[in-house]
Amino acid sequence: MINRNFQRWFVTVLGLSVALGLAACSKKAADTTTTSAQPPAPAAALTVTGVELGRAVGGDKRVTETVTTFAPNDVVYVSVHTAGSAPSAMLKSRWTYQDGQLIDETEQAIAPNGDEATEFHISKPDGLPPGNYKVEIFLDGVSVQSKDFEVK
Repeated sequence: MINRNFQRWFVTVLGLSVALGLAACSKKAADTTTTSAQPPAPAAALTVTGVELGRAVGGDKRVTETVTTFAPNDVVYVSVHTAGSAPSAMLKSRWTYQDGQLIDETEQAIAPNGDEATEFHISKPDGLPPGNYKVEIFLDGVSVQSKDFEVK
């Protein structure tokens, strides 16, 4: 028969060994996780890299010929070029006449990934009145660029 003191000693040593083994394993796993984890790469910030005016845009939504003077019956296009990526962003065009009179304001939700273009335009069935105009571009509510143009 085994001595009761030996049994207690054996159970205690066995329990301590298991506890130390588990602690060592969990410590090693925690260390491995901490040192091998890579921080997520930051998303490329979305920026407006250019704004072009013209009478037409291509399939890529880019102006085919840049101009700043238009006839009253022309459709005035603005192509907004962006770089970077975002899961969602809001582009807005604000068109004003002469002394700041609001002609049109349009928003488009975008989710760009790389270099992209977004198109806005204005026209009137009876023609735009001659004078000086401005289109201002906003990215997520912040004015980022503007272009002046003339209708003659």
